[in-house]
Amino acid sequence: MHSVPSSPEDLVRALRAAGIRDERLLEAVRTTPRARFVPAAQAAAAYRDTPVPIGQGQVTTQPSLSAVMIESLELSGSEHVLEVGTGLGFQTALLARLAGDVVSVEMRPDIARQARGNLAGQGVRNVELRVGDGSGGVPDRAPYDAVIVSAAFPEVPEPLVAQLRPSGRLVQPVGPGGHEQVVCFVRTTSGLRQWRIVTAACFVRLLGRYGFPQDDTDVT
Repeated sequence: MHSVPSSPEDLVRALRAAGIRDERLLEAVRTTPRARFVPAAQAAAAYRDTPVPIGQGQVTTQPSLSAVMIESLELSGSEHVLEVGTGLGFQTALLARLAGDVVSVEMRPDIARQARGNLAGQGVRNVELRVGDGSGGVPDRAPYDAVIVSAAFPEVPEPLVAQLRPSGRLVQPVGPGGHEQVVCFVRTTSGLRQWRIVTAACFVRLLGRYGFPQDDTDVT
């Protein structure tokens, strides 16, 4: 009988099995207790490599999927990172441990409030959490060395392209929401160049001025 995953080390093993090789990233997962970033009712599922519902029709990104997206950014430790879609802050915490600092945008105030408490509870201080429309980025903190978008849209919103530093990387699920290709791009002098397709995945839709209309009800 298989034991129920119950510790960060179980999640590390699952990520290794999924092909994650970045040791800094694996150590960040090891030292960031996911159980502190999911609703209390979902704590038993925290160290499974599965999405977890967090309310308001939202779910966390599957840890291995989040990890492959982060790994594609090839963070070295000093980067200024923009994250679109904070959720409850687990991915944010990983980014904060791998980069210099993170600006993260969450559209839903109640979820952002929980994320802020989760990050503070783990002593994560190099994150600036904004509540608002992430599809437009955060222009007053640009340019960014890397951008990670945790929601789907058929193209990369132009403000996110404009806020990415030349040679910077951006990873986003590209598609209509529900069936995407996660793509990593590199910013060039003429715009974005597709660097590689990271994986296939299913994401909620990116809502906002530069995404799908905010009254769009098909978001799960």
